[in-house]
Formats: sequence, structure tokens, C-alpha cells
Amino acid sequence: MTDKQFGAPDVQAPPPAKSRKRRNLLLWVAGPALVLAIAGYFYLTSGRYVSTDNAYVQADHATIAPQISGRVVEVLVHDNQPVKAGDVLFRIDPQPLQIAMARMQAQLESVRSLLDAGRAGYRSAQADLTSAEEALRVNERQYERMKDLRAKGLVAQKDVDDAANNYANARGKRDSDLAALSKAQGMLGGLPNTKDEELAGYKLAQAQYEQTKLDLEHATVHAPIDGVVGKVTLQPGDFLAAGQAAMPLVATATLWVDANFKETDLTHVNIGQPATVEVDTYPGKKWKAHVASISPASGAEFSLLPAQNATGNWVKIVQRIPVRVAIDDNQGPTLRAGMSANVEIDTGKQNSLIGRLQGVNEPAPQQRVAQSR
Repeated sequence: MTDKQFGAPDVQAPPPAKSRKRRNLLLWVAGPALVLAIAGYFYLTSGRYVSTDNAYVQADHATIAPQISGRVVEVLVHDNQPVKAGDVLFRIDPQPLQIAMARMQAQLESVRSLLDAGRAGYRSAQADLTSAEEALRVNERQYERMKDLRAKGLVAQKDVDDAANNYANARGKRDSDLAALSKAQGMLGGLPNTKDEELAGYKLAQAQYEQTKLDLEHATVHAPIDGVVGKVTLQPGDFLAAGQAAMPLVATATLWVDANFKETDLTHVNIGQPATVEVDTYPGKKWKAHVASISPASGAEFSLLPAQNATGNWVKIVQRIPVRVAIDDNQGPTLRAGMSANVEIDTGKQNSLIGRLQGVNEPAPQQRVAQSR
């Protein structure tokens, strides 16, 4: 009876020595080759991508403040309410402004009436001056005639004196009417035939009227941009001074990311390079972006008390340079100002083995384009 009949296990023959050697040779060759390939990839691409988690979403924002002083009579928005440009946010009591506008309108009409009266007075002064000049000529001739007759002994000296007195009176009347004409002309700005709208007095009254009209329009405060209203503490009955902050308004149309990179990461970063933004609030969601601008100084330079590195004990600290990253396509989840983000920039830098040996790095794509030009 055989072992197979009794259920004895089959014993396979060991693999041939030639196959085992081939497999060992493949492992000894492929393993180091794979390691070298991975190391070469990381070597060639090292430094191409720079990233930071010190980044935050930013947006334009405006502080809504009235341009006039007054008591608030109506508030039409609440916390976190989206608004469009031109929407009414709140209103200031318009009654005092309406009274001021009516007063300025009456003053404008009064100036117009005064100008009309001035023109009538100017014409009257012109007529009086013409009459006075004619009377002066008549009295002058009469005086000369009396002097001739007196020289011939035909009239008494009294008649000559009366003629001289009349001539002097006529000359005084002419001078008085001439002064009255100059005064009437001066009231009209020296331009009696000019339209009211071109005269200085009328322009002043018109400007005051337009100012009160503009103040009345400013009693209704509108949203200057599309956005979302922040915290609203304003209530009807509150008194606001001109320029006093009333509520914040955050824009929704313009969003960007301020990324604070280490200064050592910016060696090959240039404006226009592509970037990727990932916000902590939405894990796994990435936004395409690009480098919009790079700050001319580190963040510490803009602080209220910048570091004094030339005094006392000094410790070198790697500085942060703000980089503005513009989002190319703001689609998907809603981004809000202040959200934490991670930013990665593709500098396009490629390591070159020859360049390494020569101590020269290959330029970034943007630099290569500039050099080719």
C-alpha cells in the first residue's frame, strides 16, 4: 500500500536553484533602482512647492458711518444680513434737514429778488446820471453866457453868481448820480447784464441750498457695496455724529488669502505663480489661486513696536513675509473672512544635476520667460 492511499501529504520538490538566483538578482537590482528613482524624483522636485498654514481668508470691509449728525429713526438691517449695493441700512431724522432746506430755498429766492431789484436800481441810476449830465451842460452854458453879458455890462453880478451856483449844484448832482450808478453796479458784481446763475452772490446761495439738499439725501444711509452686515447694535433713538461708526459691512465679491511665508521659502516665489488653497473649514476642498502680490516688508516692520535688532541681546528669528494669494474661482462652499487656510505655491523650480555641480539653480518658469524676452 502506497503513502497516497493512506492520505500522506504531498511534498513538493524545492524550486530549482537557477530560478531562486534569478529572483534574488531581480530584487537586488530592482530594489535599489526603485529607491534611486524615488530619491531622484524628490531631488529634482525638492523646493518646487512651498506651503504654509499661517494663512487666513481676507475680504474688503467697510465701516458704515453717516455723513451728517442726527437721531436715528429707523434701522432696516440686522446681524449677518446679506445686502446689495444701494440697499437702505438705516435712516436719520430728516425733519431738521427739511426745515433747513426750506430756509435755504427761501434765501435763494430772496437773493434772486435782490438781484432783480439791483438791476432796476442800476437802470434808474443810469437814467438819473443821464439827466444830471444834461442839466450840468445846460447850467455850464448858462454860466458862460452870464459871464459874457456881465463883461458887457448888460446884467448884474448877482445874475452871474446865481448861474455859478446853479452850475455847481448841477455838477454835484452829476457826481452823486455817478456814485449811485457805481454802487448799483457793485451790487451786481460789476456785471449788471449777467444772468443770476453766474453772479457770485447767487452762486453762494445756490451752493448752500445744494448742500442742504445733499444733507437731506444723506439722511438715508445706503450700502456702498455688496456684502454681509456684521454685528448691529444701532437702535432707533440713538444719536450719531457725522463720521461715527454705526455698523461693519464685509464684502462678498472680493476674497483673497493672506499667507505669511517664512523668508527662506520665498527664494523662488514670484507674482503670477499658481497656488492651491485649502480652508480648514472644508477639509479636502481645494481652490485654485495665484500669487497676486508680495509684501515689501515683513509683518514685524508694520507692527506698532517694530523689533530693535541692533540693541542688547539678539536672537535670530526667521521672519514672515505676507503674500497675497488671489482666488481664481470662488465656487463651492462659502468662504468667510478670517478663516484659517493652507496655501501651497508651485514655484516651477527644477533641480538640475549639472546645475548642482556648477552651483547654479535652474530659473523658475516666469524667470525663463523674462530671460527669453
